[in-house]
Amino acid sequence: MVKTGFIHGRFQVLHNDHLTYLLAGKKECEFLVVGITNPDPSLTKQDASDVSRSDDAENPLTYFERFLMVQAALVEAGLTLEEFMIVPFPVNFPELYRYYIPEDASFFLTIYDEWGERKLAMFEAFGLRTHILWRRLQDQKGLTSTDIRQRIAEGKQWQHMVPPAVARLIVEWRLAERLRQNKR
Repeated sequence: MVKTGFIHGRFQVLHNDHLTYLLAGKKECEFLVVGITNPDPSLTKQDASDVSRSDDAENPLTYFERFLMVQAALVEAGLTLEEFMIVPFPVNFPELYRYYIPEDASFFLTIYDEWGERKLAMFEAFGLRTHILWRRLQDQKGLTSTDIRQRIAEGKQWQHMVPPAVARLIVEWRLAERLRQNKR
């Protein structure tokens, strides 16, 4: 077990598989730092390995909304606020990492595709300690935020795919209406 772990994601919306990933990272460290990628348009750019990740339509939630989702889900799962913190993380701007991350952290990753491999290479090129939680084929990924956002927008069942605290926030924020407006 390491002292400080760093884990990251867009969490557009945070779903049950994201929570599994976050909790797996927490098991590996005393204190977990959660980096929210694509925190705002100025810290988001395309990467050839996954072009759509930077599209506005793929990033409908603000940093603050995602912060609240991650925090609510982790507290609901039993973590205390003393066990983790949440920060913005401009994943596509390695030259800025030192401004956002603890230098002594171990970077936890899951790899499913070219984008995961690209991040691993980027982190290692910057001398960051990395630890792969798991590596799986793309078709083994499970839930995706894209599918969940589509279900929300279409009025289909989605609540079972996200932690209860996240479901409450999605309803409170009237995300379904926002998503339907973005599709027009």
